[in-house]
Amino acid sequence: MPQLTVLDVKQAKAAAKPYRLYDEKGMYLEVSPAGGKLWRLKYRVDGREKRLALGSFPDTSLAEARARRDEARKQIQAGVDPGAQRQEAKRQQIEAARAATTFEAVTREWMAHEHAKIAEVTAAKNRWLFEAFLFPEIGHMPLVAITPRILLDALRKIEATGKQETARRAKIKAGQVFRWAILEGKAEADPTAALRGTIKRVKHKHHAAITDPMKIGQLLRDIDSFTGQPVTHAALKLAPLVFVRPGELRGAEWSELDLDGAVWRIPGARMKMKVDHLVPLSSQAVTILSDLQLLTGRGRYVFPSLRGASRHMSENAVNIALRGLGYDGDTMTGHGFRAMASSRLNEMGWDERAIECQLAHAEPNEVKGAYNYAAKYLDIRKKMMQAWADYLHTLKAGASKLYSMKREQQADVITPSKGHYIKEDNGKPGFAHNEPSRVVSILDGALPIDQQNVTNSTVTQAEPVRVVSLERMLPRNKPWLRK
Repeated sequence: MPQLTVLDVKQAKAAAKPYRLYDEKGMYLEVSPAGGKLWRLKYRVDGREKRLALGSFPDTSLAEARARRDEARKQIQAGVDPGAQRQEAKRQQIEAARAATTFEAVTREWMAHEHAKIAEVTAAKNRWLFEAFLFPEIGHMPLVAITPRILLDALRKIEATGKQETARRAKIKAGQVFRWAILEGKAEADPTAALRGTIKRVKHKHHAAITDPMKIGQLLRDIDSFTGQPVTHAALKLAPLVFVRPGELRGAEWSELDLDGAVWRIPGARMKMKVDHLVPLSSQAVTILSDLQLLTGRGRYVFPSLRGASRHMSENAVNIALRGLGYDGDTMTGHGFRAMASSRLNEMGWDERAIECQLAHAEPNEVKGAYNYAAKYLDIRKKMMQAWADYLHTLKAGASKLYSMKREQQADVITPSKGHYIKEDNGKPGFAHNEPSRVVSILDGALPIDQQNVTNSTVTQAEPVRVVSLERMLPRNKPWLRK
């Protein structure tokens, strides 16, 4: 049989019906009515005639088609069906593609992408949520195969165990994965969109906190009486003074602290918003940390675990200590010190922006430069943190009344080191300037005042406040506080 030439192939014209131009060894060119030219190989396996596509002309030349034919014939001689082998390769390729787009595979890609932006504790909670509840049910399924009904069934199983809030969060996280997959071209729809309202929201319960001044004073006295581990005791005493998040407190490292400069620099990697945070340290906080440094200063962590200095204090250490003092989870928590400070400082008239900044409640448009944000309102925050510490010491001493003034009279911050409005023991109003041994009792409703603008006429109209010696206020069994 004569072989085809390149000219024969080029000159082949379309006809009303498909026709073939044969080459040799079972190969031929099939010309379709539309003008397409396809290379084919006719062969037999186990007595059955089969055909194998070798490519199309001109993408596949005559020489390339013959080379593919010869390779296929070698496989046939070796007992391999080239057509069946090609189908198996395609099947494996499809399975590999399906495996790469299963819910678990895509979710792990999403976690690798998103977890670089969030705190490790949050990332750990996300992993737990997926691995414990969603992967066992739908992790093996391709995203395109997960319908709203399938996802709802998985969520209902979580609800059935009494974990309604977990089911709601699982739906939210699944939706985040699907929406990210759509942007990445791995999915076409988000099944959670059809599930709106199917998982009822549990009424949110805020972290328990004590905000009443008298009760705060009692709490601080109870903390002073704590007889547990010294490291835990130090964490309890420091928590109300710095009011950082519990995870930020227990993970504190000595390398972050500048006791001489009275500042704690928490790196963004440990913060919820991934932004560096500065915590001005009051003299009371510095004293607590200086004493603790003698005990744990040689290690990495300020509050090391009892199980070894290579890890920090456990997540529940502070809460367990509070329980031991008689404060259950509905009364006070480690996180509650933040609400305590926020509530009291706002009522005392401090700049709300400074308070929010100190709480590290970053607004999205403010998280621009890590250092710029960390240092925002720093001067007023330094004054505020010292005044807050003085206020807590006053409450702990058992004061029962608060001096207050009209808000229009407030303009500056008065701390023990700057001077306080006082009523001297002889009954005459005045100022005690730079007398750290005298402090005013700051109680419920106290507001910062401008010592420069307060006159004797203003003072005589205000409620008298008895001067209490700092030496008399401080506990006798805490001599280090008298320094």
